[in-house]
Amino acid sequence: MRKAFAALLLCLIAVPIGSFTVQGNLSASNKEIDAILSAATKPDEPGLAAIVKKDGHVIFEQGYGVRKLGTTEKIDAQTNFRLASVTKEFTAMAIMLLVKDGKVRYDQRLTEIFPEFPAYGKNITVRNLLTHTAGLPDYEELMDREEKTNGPRWSADHQIQDREVLALLEKQTEGKFAPGTSWTYSNSGYVVLGLIVAKTSGMPYRDFLQKRIFDPAGMEHSVVYQKGKNQISQRANGNSKDGGKLVETDQSSTSATLGDGGVYSNLSDMAKWDEALQKHTLLSAEEMAPALTPAKLADGSETHWPRKPDDNNLAPGKAVSYGFGWFLDPLNGHPRMWHAGGTMGFRTVIERFTKDGLTVVILSNRADVNPGELSEKIAGLILATTSRSAL
Repeated sequence: MRKAFAALLLCLIAVPIGSFTVQGNLSASNKEIDAILSAATKPDEPGLAAIVKKDGHVIFEQGYGVRKLGTTEKIDAQTNFRLASVTKEFTAMAIMLLVKDGKVRYDQRLTEIFPEFPAYGKNITVRNLLTHTAGLPDYEELMDREEKTNGPRWSADHQIQDREVLALLEKQTEGKFAPGTSWTYSNSGYVVLGLIVAKTSGMPYRDFLQKRIFDPAGMEHSVVYQKGKNQISQRANGNSKDGGKLVETDQSSTSATLGDGGVYSNLSDMAKWDEALQKHTLLSAEEMAPALTPAKLADGSETHWPRKPDDNNLAPGKAVSYGFGWFLDPLNGHPRMWHAGGTMGFRTVIERFTKDGLTVVILSNRADVNPGELSEKIAGLILATTSRSAL
């Protein structure tokens, strides 16, 4: 499902349909933003939605294309997209809220929470899971191994569930590396964090996010989607290119896991999420600080992408800055916190330049669009314009 993650991240080191700009007539910079985005899709194809906020105000908000292939259902601010790995920042926030509640500790061992977990988990802490330094095996690789041994088991119709991921991890005798000695982007870690949220809070992950994050932030249409348990209003369906032709690819065998990629949201709600972060609605600045502190290895050294290339490896051997659910590397000298998502038929990104008061969110329901590249172009445009006006 997430094999497109590295391709989406790589760019982070059409006539519009359903326009809804706040300012009415586009300013000169907004026309440039519109030109960047309108070139990425066509009016009758799946497309994207984008919002740009500056100093707490929406300066651009627009939709392009259609929610579902072969229809005329326009993408707008209320269109809900699968966030994919952008979900990780919500999972991290949930853990931080539980730390605030005294129900979880950052130094708590995995085997304290799941006593049945094998010995290789006894030195894995919650902090390791948050910062991708736990060394858990990749659950998609474990799925492949299981199916090679025992035959087909999972599909888009019979998707792997979080508890099955945990069971696969519990069948292993060792991790990729000793906790805290290396860094590797880990969907397994965030699935486990979602399970920790459920176990320690005493309520399903989806209900905890609803009660403690979505409701307080005013995110009225965001959901942790679970088939048969809830619905997604104004849903965008995912799409991919097959032989040069767009086809619907909305679900895969791994689309049902929660903590690593199960949230659906829209522009309106993501703007409220940004506001909640800006105003410290959920956590104080002091409580939020650990999420914005780059992880270090146990010996105090900086973290690096693995040296061995693979599908989730952006820059083999190069330094990486990651906190709790957020990448923290700057863009052209401008500090930022950001995360991208790539899954079956969807590409997403949020970039927050907190010192510049700038946020860009792009949500797309087609796999051949690169929101990271688009958001960096837009951010570069706004930051350059701001710098010139300050002279």
